[in-house]
Amino acid sequence: MMTQNTYLIFGGIGGIGEAIASQLVSAGHRVFVTSRDLEKATVVAQQIGAHPLVADVLDPASIKQAVTTASAQGLNGIAYCVGSIDLKPMSRTTSADLIKAFEVNTVGAFLAIQAATAALQVASGSVVLFSSIAAQRGFSSHSAVGAAKGALESLARTLAAELAPKIRINTIAPSLTDTPLAKPFTQNVKIAEAIAAMHPIARLGQADEMAALAVFLLSEASGWITGQVFPVDGGRSTLERK
Repeated sequence: MMTQNTYLIFGGIGGIGEAIASQLVSAGHRVFVTSRDLEKATVVAQQIGAHPLVADVLDPASIKQAVTTASAQGLNGIAYCVGSIDLKPMSRTTSADLIKAFEVNTVGAFLAIQAATAALQVASGSVVLFSSIAAQRGFSSHSAVGAAKGALESLARTLAAELAPKIRINTIAPSLTDTPLAKPFTQNVKIAEAIAAMHPIARLGQADEMAALAVFLLSEASGWITGQVFPVDGGRSTLERK
């Protein structure tokens, strides 16, 4: 009989977070999903069979409360699926833009891991974070998100070293994925097709593809993997097709 584990998905409404939650629930696990909006979290949770929680990743107390609730019966893993795609040329990027990108993408992830550490150590748990292809490749107008995601990858490696062997931390780095967060780029068919054509596998990523890897990294099947960054990007980070 399969063991029922408990997982907490920060940003579990829509896109990759919801796909992870759905796959974990389908596998028989107990899953909590967070949003700043309890009503929205409740609707999604009911649809996929998860449990809704309120959490604002910019509020340490809110994060701690979500972790406390989710870990009441133990906690086997967390996925931090909160992020931003704020693209501006340097000339229009402000210090406030940079600070916000770091708060949402990097500081929030740190606070989530910090709050969950004690519970995850008991279960020898796993953490999955989400970076971006922009952390390793230089793209125009990506200064804020590229810097924040680069910091996130460094944070993940540092904490993976510090928290080993009890807690594993890995990062997934997608290219553009067809999710609500990416809608400003995907809703225009011509723009979406142009971006898709930049990939050796010439299409956009799908949330279920990112979720499949995340579910593996959260599971005991990946028990000897930590401190890694996994590109899921149609080959764009390493391949060039003429």
